[in-house]
Amino acid sequence: MRKLLAFTVTMALVAAVAAYLAWTQERPVAHYLSDLRITLAVNEGLPADRGNLVGIQPELFPADYQSLERLHLKLSAYLQKARDLGLINHKTVVVLPEHIGTWLMLTGEKNEVYQALHVKDAMNWLSVSNPLPFARAWISATGDSRTDDAYLRMKAAGMARDYQVLFGGLAKEFGVTLVAGSIALPNPSVSQGQLQVGHGALYNASVVFNADGLPVGQPQRQLYPIYDERGFIEPGDENVVSVVDTPAGRLGVLVGSDSWYPDNYRKLNEQGAQLIAVPAFVLGRDTWDRPWRGFKSVSTPTEISLKPEELSEGEAWRRLTLISQPPVSQASAGMSVFLRGQFWDLGTAGHSFVSSQGQVSADGEARGARLLNLWL
Repeated sequence: MRKLLAFTVTMALVAAVAAYLAWTQERPVAHYLSDLRITLAVNEGLPADRGNLVGIQPELFPADYQSLERLHLKLSAYLQKARDLGLINHKTVVVLPEHIGTWLMLTGEKNEVYQALHVKDAMNWLSVSNPLPFARAWISATGDSRTDDAYLRMKAAGMARDYQVLFGGLAKEFGVTLVAGSIALPNPSVSQGQLQVGHGALYNASVVFNADGLPVGQPQRQLYPIYDERGFIEPGDENVVSVVDTPAGRLGVLVGSDSWYPDNYRKLNEQGAQLIAVPAFVLGRDTWDRPWRGFKSVSTPTEISLKPEELSEGEAWRRLTLISQPPVSQASAGMSVFLRGQFWDLGTAGHSFVSSQGQVSADGEARGARLLNLWL
C-alpha cells in the first residue's frame, strides 16, 4: 500500500512538473491595438543644409514590447510622421529616451506579464515563467539587488540582439543617425559591428547607430546612476565620455542626469562636441511638478549651488542641463528626450526639451507621444 501511495505521489509530481514546464513554453500573443499618433510639439529654427535633431518622446506600455514587430510598428510610425513633415534627411540625428531598450526584457513573454496591475506581480510572472534562466541569472547576479539584476541578466543576450535589430534597423530604414536611448546590459561593448554582452556588472548604456544600421564607437555608459538603480546598475568610468562623428557634426551622449554635471561638458568640449543628446527617464506620474529632491547620485558637483526643494523637478532639469551654455558647454545645440507611458503601476514623467544658443524650448504637454525638431 505504501509503495502504491509513493508511486502515485511520484507520478502526480512528475505530471505537475511536466505541466508546469509545458506552461512556461506557451507564449500566446494577445490582440493589442497600438496608438500610433504623435504630435509635433517643438519645431525650432529654419531648414538648412546643416541637418537637424529630432527627438521622439514615445508613449509606451508593456504590451508594446510583446514582440519586436509590435514595437517596430509603433516607433516606425513615429518616424514616418517626422518624414511626412519633412523633418527627416541624411543629416538628421534622432534621439530616443533612456531605458527604451531596457524594457526589451519583456519581449516574448506570457500574457500574464503584460496584464498585471502591479510591477511586482509582473516581475513575479516573469521569473515563474522563466525558472531556469532566472535561477542561473540570480546565481550570477552582482550588486545589492540580486533579484532586479537577475530579471535583466537572464535575457541579456536576446535583449542586445533585439536592440541592434530594432534600432539599427530603424536607422537604416529611415537613413538617419539614431541615438537609441539606453539599455541595461552586463558589460556591453561593440565588436566587429555587433553589440555584445559580457560578464560582470550591469551598465545602463546608450548606443548610436549610423544610417547603415551599424553601431558607431562604443556604448556610452551612464556615469552616475540614480539611487533607485545603484543596487543593480554599476556606474561607468567617469573619465570616459566619448564623441562620435555624424553627418550633422560631432555628437556626445550623456545618459539621464549625467547631463547635470559640468565636468562632463568640459570633457565633451575637449573632444569638439557640437551636439549633445540626453536620453532621459523620470519615474513617477507627478514627479515633474514636485519639488526637486537634489542630485540622484552619491556625487554632487561642488560648483552647483541649487538646493533640494528650491524649485520643481522639471525646472531643475532645465536649469542643470547645460547644453550650449558657454563656457561650460561649447556645443551649439542639444536635446533631452524622456520616456513616457505607463508600466503597470509605475508612472512616468518628464517633458522633453531642446537647447540652442543658451535658450530652452520645451514641450508642456503631459500626455501622448511628442515629436521635437531643432534645425541646426
